[in-house]
Amino acid sequence: MNINFSTATFKDFENIPGMNMMERADIYYDFLEYMKKNGHRYRLQNNTGCSSVMKVGTEEITKEFISFVTSDYLGFTQHPKVKQAAIEGIEKYGTGTAATPLIGGYYSYHKDLEAKISSFFGRTQDEAVIFTTGYTTNSATLQILLQKEDIAILDMAVHASVYEGCILTNRKTFPHNNLDALEQILKKSENQFRTKLVVIDGVYSQDGDIAPIEEIYKLVKKYNAYLMIDDVHGVGILGKTGRGTIENTGLLDKIDLITGTFSKTFGNLGGYVIANKTLANFIRFQSRQQIFSATTPPSTATGIIKAIELIDEEPHWRKKLWENINYFKKGLDDLGLDTGTTCSAVIPVKIGDPHITGDVGKMLLDRGIYTNPIIYPAVARKDARIRMSMTATHERDHIDKTLNAFEDINKKLHIAKK
Repeated sequence: MNINFSTATFKDFENIPGMNMMERADIYYDFLEYMKKNGHRYRLQNNTGCSSVMKVGTEEITKEFISFVTSDYLGFTQHPKVKQAAIEGIEKYGTGTAATPLIGGYYSYHKDLEAKISSFFGRTQDEAVIFTTGYTTNSATLQILLQKEDIAILDMAVHASVYEGCILTNRKTFPHNNLDALEQILKKSENQFRTKLVVIDGVYSQDGDIAPIEEIYKLVKKYNAYLMIDDVHGVGILGKTGRGTIENTGLLDKIDLITGTFSKTFGNLGGYVIANKTLANFIRFQSRQQIFSATTPPSTATGIIKAIELIDEEPHWRKKLWENINYFKKGLDDLGLDTGTTCSAVIPVKIGDPHITGDVGKMLLDRGIYTNPIIYPAVARKDARIRMSMTATHERDHIDKTLNAFEDINKKLHIAKK
């Protein structure tokens, strides 16, 4: 089978008819080499820590770039207090747990972290279950809660981890943030399934827009369903005190399941699900990823605990982040570029054509600016974009240099809105 590399996407290589695994791997290798020769590269090597300025390349040839590729929104991966807490965790407990939580791998710092993230959301009567990644949190939680008698009702723009979590159950999707479509599915499902769980994001990872949580919550309860909100891009950034998209709705204590990650705002690794005590214990003792996977190491847990505390102790980071977001977005909008409906630190420049998007990414790299060209299947085929994450550690000159680069690129490629 011939594949036209000039129009191909990553998804075209998932399951090529008539090719075994080695043959598919061989042709995919050729495609990646084609991409590299045309200047479109992924999995670039970082040679310095996560920051707004990073050295990228190989050990022999490395350049310094202004980076918009990480979700370290408040800069906590490099915060001295978070680093020190991680060091103290190692000094007290060592580097690992060497066991799963059910058979010897549950430590006092795990309990402390569970209590800390629950109380952060004001859910002191409920409990948290922590996982080694945010991805695993969603996939593992959904796989154990929903079976063939149940149904997951998903906003079509939810994260891939949510889709993976629904492989054992029935699944319906509704167009992004479309309340009428959601209600139709809820109405038809009301008496057909044992458990009906609606799953949405707080902030959506590609467009940076926000879910209409209050309206969705009312619909969910009207039709006797449950609601799960994954707010990985909202926590620490949105809300009056940084509790995320749910905070200003007054529903923090009412959402059935809140999931999130420690790898973005909290500058570390891991994930959490918060639910009532009975549901939390069911997840702990039934989830295969809890039963058969080793637990979070001490350095990670103690670092996260300090990062959670810093949300309240040092609110100036959130203030600086929003100054940067507003300045950058206004600059892009003034250039006529399409930033969509973003209301968060996720800032896309929508281009549409995937190959032009790749060219823009290469031209930005050539100008010392590191961004993510996002194409199908991460977004629709005609909705390719440059996706950027703003942080509190970006300086004004970083943003101005990036805006000047977009202005020059637009003159050459005409990517502004018509």
